[in-house]
Amino acid sequence: MMRTYHCFWLLFWAGQPHQSFLTPLSKRTSGFPEKEKVLVLSGNSRQDLHRSKRSWMWNQFFLLEEYTGTDYQYVGKLHSDQDKGDGSLKYILSGDGAGDLFIINENTGDIQATKRLDREEKPVYILRAQAINRRTGRPVEPESEFIIKIHDINDNEPMFTKDVYNASIPEMSDVGTFVVQVTATDADDPTYGNSAKVVYSILQGQPYFSVESETGIIKTALLNMDRENREQYQVVIQAKDMGGQMGGLSGTTTVNITLTDVNDNPPRFPQSTYQFRAPESTPLDSPVGRIKANDADVDENAEIEYSITEGDGYDMFGITTDKDTQEGIITVKKALDFESKNLYILKVEATNTHVDPRFLYLGPFKDSATVRIQVEDVDEPPMFSRPAYIMEVKEDVPLNSVIGTVTAQDPDAAKNPVKYSVDRHTDMDRVFNINSGNGSIFTSKPLDRETLLWHNITVIAAEINNPKQSSRVPVFIKVLDVNDNAPEFAMFYETFVCENAKAEQLIQTLSAVDKDDSYNGHQFSFSLAPEAASSSNFTLQDNRDNTAGIFTRKTRYNRHETSTYFLPVVISDNDYPIQSSTETVTIRVCACDHRGKMLSCNAEALIHPTGLSTGALIAILLCIIILLVTVVLFAALRRQRKKEPLIISKEDIRDNIVSYNDEGGGEEDTQAFDIGTLRNPEAIDDNKLRRDIVPETLFLPRRTAATRDNTDVRDFINQRLKENDTDPTAPPYDSLATYAYEGNGSVAESLSSLESVTTDGDQDYDYLSDWGPRFKKLADMYGSMDSDKDS
Repeated sequence: MMRTYHCFWLLFWAGQPHQSFLTPLSKRTSGFPEKEKVLVLSGNSRQDLHRSKRSWMWNQFFLLEEYTGTDYQYVGKLHSDQDKGDGSLKYILSGDGAGDLFIINENTGDIQATKRLDREEKPVYILRAQAINRRTGRPVEPESEFIIKIHDINDNEPMFTKDVYNASIPEMSDVGTFVVQVTATDADDPTYGNSAKVVYSILQGQPYFSVESETGIIKTALLNMDRENREQYQVVIQAKDMGGQMGGLSGTTTVNITLTDVNDNPPRFPQSTYQFRAPESTPLDSPVGRIKANDADVDENAEIEYSITEGDGYDMFGITTDKDTQEGIITVKKALDFESKNLYILKVEATNTHVDPRFLYLGPFKDSATVRIQVEDVDEPPMFSRPAYIMEVKEDVPLNSVIGTVTAQDPDAAKNPVKYSVDRHTDMDRVFNINSGNGSIFTSKPLDRETLLWHNITVIAAEINNPKQSSRVPVFIKVLDVNDNAPEFAMFYETFVCENAKAEQLIQTLSAVDKDDSYNGHQFSFSLAPEAASSSNFTLQDNRDNTAGIFTRKTRYNRHETSTYFLPVVISDNDYPIQSSTETVTIRVCACDHRGKMLSCNAEALIHPTGLSTGALIAILLCIIILLVTVVLFAALRRQRKKEPLIISKEDIRDNIVSYNDEGGGEEDTQAFDIGTLRNPEAIDDNKLRRDIVPETLFLPRRTAATRDNTDVRDFINQRLKENDTDPTAPPYDSLATYAYEGNGSVAESLSSLESVTTDGDQDYDYLSDWGPRFKKLADMYGSMDSDKDS
């Protein structure tokens, strides 16, 4: 067996010389490589006792990617030492792309590539070659493996890992400070030529930045770049393959560089002196004025701390920093009195809180200014002894109980008396009242800590002589808890017990909550109600950790006897006074499998194994009954429809005329309107059925006795109308039947054939021959009919 090793060329040398056969190529392209490659397959038969010399062998072929020729690209040639040139051997190729991408001439062993190859998709193809005997189909050589390696060409430009890079460096950085490293990759083969050798260069961003050609590291190239002058820079970097030589492919990327701030600018006051006015009635900690020092830096480098360094009002005023605006807020620390002092001069200093030692050479990072505060004389309202009051009261305190007192005085020399009141906008429910004379606050309605824990009200103090002079103070009243709520279940408990449950089996764990507050934590106790303690089918065990467990007391339960149990549980707390409540646990008896998993809790489930409820069965029965009633009604309607008169449409006006359009038929066509009955009423055949309706045996036509003496045609017609009115089967019901009357003047009587139906026997027409030649034709006609009948 021949093995493949990772090397360019591999030479095998065997003992005795053996001639190798090189078959000329049937098709040869001009692609790489130019020299014919031959892979020689050789081996020894088991019966051959001497060794034969093997020829030179290449186990690795090379092809150029992106081949653009019109013919197939030639790869190489397979040849076996056993090939005598007589066509008895057949070469077979298998492996990567064999038969599709690579084809072989089975006679000559020439290998060709049928498609354009891309090294970036697949750089190496591993194939196996074998020579077999055409006649026997058996291999004459062991299967050999060889490699086809795709040579690279420069067909891929460098691609940066990012389209846009973002970087930042501190301002005032030294030259050569690292900014960011950009990376471009080339899909070409880095081991072959310079197709993948990338060189970086800067297209935009000089003279501020530079880039290392081999590493792509961007560095600063200019000293003391100041953020306050320019903050944003855009640098364009180019990556070019072929080591940057002419003809190489290139790609670019953009690097956005931001200069971050450093504290290189001290704060500066825009003016040296500030003046403010403050009424002597200004409350403590109230602002008098604002000052601000400007700093060109940003963020923490612009943070400023203000302080009063000296002045006659050093202890009268204070200054704080507004973190949002970086302003200095001057506030009153002690009460102002115009009569004692009306002018204060302060020296205020502004200092950066974060100082960078590298820039101390620029000078001290602080500045100072003078502040003059003029105190104004005013009629001051009463002043409370505190800026705010906090009081506490228990929730069960009796009504009208005093919970605290507020005090206020007139700061003026007159010392006017003060009256107190509660701002009802802050106490809409009037829960509290205040004594207008001494400022004592008392309750006027019951308190409930669970409803409202804090009450925030405002008390107003006004001078009696001048009510417009008033002041306000907030009073925060906290309601203290007492144990006035009983514990209760943490949730609604509805559980189940299996019919096959065993005794002492845990079926539910209970927990409780309490609306009251407990300083040492809640401690609940659980027990069954007295009425259920002895007779219950369940037991309760207090776990002493604010939980309890419900256990079965007996073995097996029957849901057909009792489907639901209601277990009363008493929960008590340990606070003073002790509060307790009775909660109910609902326990349903259910059918379970052997693992205790609930199957059904409905007793009807055993009666109806199909799973249909009683309501569903009733609904199905009702549907069946309704269906049967519908079928019966439909059959009855169809039966009644058969008996109805012929004319049943909505347009029935009972004035219809029966017309007969068919020719011939003789006397039967006018059966419904037999005019012969006018002449001979006795000729009516009572048993003759009507032809215009379906005969019915149960409803035969009724006829009255014919009147023999019918000299009055009017009476005859009235009689027939009466018969039609009483006969529901006679069409067309209320139609008008017209009967022609010829009179008695003709000796020959009527010649109409309509009257022929009035007689049962055959008439004799021989008298027609006596009427003369005009009736000869008629006599011949009827005479012949009689002769036919006789024959």
